[in-house]
Amino acid sequence: MSDQSTDLRETVRQRYAAAAVKVTEGGTACCGPEPVEVDENFGSTLYAADERDVLPAEALAASLGCGNPTAVADLHEGDRVLDLGSGGGIDVLLSARRVGPTGRAYGVDMTDEMLELALANAAKAEATNVEFLKGTIEAIPLPANTIDVVISNCVINLSTDKAGVFAETFRVLRPGGRIGVSDVVADDSLAAAQRAERGDYVGCIAGALSFTEYREGLEAAGFTDIEITPTHPVADGMHSAIVRATKPSRQT
Repeated sequence: MSDQSTDLRETVRQRYAAAAVKVTEGGTACCGPEPVEVDENFGSTLYAADERDVLPAEALAASLGCGNPTAVADLHEGDRVLDLGSGGGIDVLLSARRVGPTGRAYGVDMTDEMLELALANAAKAEATNVEFLKGTIEAIPLPANTIDVVISNCVINLSTDKAGVFAETFRVLRPGGRIGVSDVVADDSLAAAQRAERGDYVGCIAGALSFTEYREGLEAAGFTDIEITPTHPVADGMHSAIVRATKPSRQT
C-alpha cells in the first residue's frame, strides 16, 4: 500500500472513530445520543420508521450510510450475511432480524471504537445471531465460499483498493451468492478531479467510482447480473445507488 493510501485509510479510521466516540458519549447524556450526520442524503433517515423503532438509539445515531442495503438485499431465513464496514451495527442488526435464528449476520470493521459501539448495540438489541470482526474490507477475515449475501452502506467508495474489495467479496461468497450494496457512484462524464471538487474522500465523494468503473470492477472480479440503479443525488453528478450482482453458481 502506498503512503497516500495508508494516509487516506488512517484519515477514514480517525473520522469514524471520532463518530463512534461522539455517539457513545452522547448516549450517556440526559437526552441521548445526537446523530453524527444531519445531511438528509446520509444517515438513519433513509430507513423506514418501523426499522428505526426496533433499533437502539446509538445504532441510529451512528448511521453514516447513503442508503438502506437491507431493504434491497433480498434476505431470507437462514441466510449468512456479511456487512462490509459495519460501523455501529445498524445493518447487521436489521439483517439479523431478517435471517432469523437459523441465519447469522456478520460485520467487519477496522475501527476499534465502532466495533465496541456495535457490540454494545447488539447487546441492547438482544441479538444473538450476530458477530462483529475486526479487519479491513480488502482482507475479509472469513473463509471462502461461506456467505450468502454481502451488503455494504456507503463504504466501498472509501477504500483505496476497490479491486481488492471486489475480489474479497467474490471470494467469501458461496457460488450463487449475491451482493446488495448502497454506495456513491459518479456520472461517467466526471473525471476524478471533478469528483474531488464536489467533496472530500472521507465524505464519500472524492473516492467514488463512475457507473462504468463500478461495473467493470465487478466484472473483473467475476460477478454477473450486475445492476447499478441511482436512488438520489448526493452532489452534482454524484448519486447514491443500489448495486446488485451475483457470483455465478458454476465457476469457469
